[in-house]
Amino acid sequence: MAPPFCGGIRYTSFNLHLTAMTQREVTNQNNLTWTCVQAYAGLGGKAAEKATELSESEAGTVTVVCTPSGQAQTVRLALPKDWIESLSDEEMVQQIEQAQ
Repeated sequence: MAPPFCGGIRYTSFNLHLTAMTQREVTNQNNLTWTCVQAYAGLGGKAAEKATELSESEAGTVTVVCTPSGQAQTVRLALPKDWIESLSDEEMVQQIEQAQ
C-alpha cells in the first residue's frame, strides 16, 4: 500500500528493529522532492527521548535535515518540535528555499 499523499506532501513511517522514524516529503514548484527527517529520529526508546531533549534548542526548535531528489544540496533547518503536524507543505518549501 502506498503512503498517504495529499497536496504535495507524503508521510512515510519506517519501523526498523523497533525503531520508528518518520520522514516527510515535500515537492517545490520545480518538481524537486525533498525528504526531511529530524536529527536523531532513527533512535528508539529512552535514547530517542534523551537525544530529542538534548537536541531541542532553548527556542523549542529541533534540527531537521532535508535531502533533495535532484542536484540541490541538503539543508539543515531549525523547526518547531511538532514540525510534521504543524507546518504546511508550503511552509516547509519556504523554509527549505530560505536555507539554500
